[in-house]
Amino acid sequence: MQSSFLVTDDIFVVSVSGELDHHCAGKLREEIDEAMDAFKCRHLVMDMEKVTFMDSSGIGVVLGRYSKISERGGRLVLAGCSDYVEKILLMAGVFTVINKENTAEEAIWLLRGYEQMKLGVNE
Repeated sequence: MQSSFLVTDDIFVVSVSGELDHHCAGKLREEIDEAMDAFKCRHLVMDMEKVTFMDSSGIGVVLGRYSKISERGGRLVLAGCSDYVEKILLMAGVFTVINKENTAEEAIWLLRGYEQMKLGVNE
């Protein structure tokens, strides 16, 4: 598993590639949490476009980040899920509490719109 990070405004974007399983879930969880704290990010986008395999540990990473982000008053959006990853997350009921978008860019756009609605800003 490999990951790369991008921060835009108060949105932390993590792009994950490879296998998201019990061997690497703990490392990814720590990396995300530490970076979000360091950059004071409120929202998280997890770009799953290049994830080739996911087990229950990967689902745990997603749901754990959702819990932490929710405590901060932020939102988590999943992006770019392959058919395989989407089926796993759908069976686990993840999409009943977490939004998904086709791309990370769409997820960022959604979160920026959410912030504007909260502030009552009209364009």
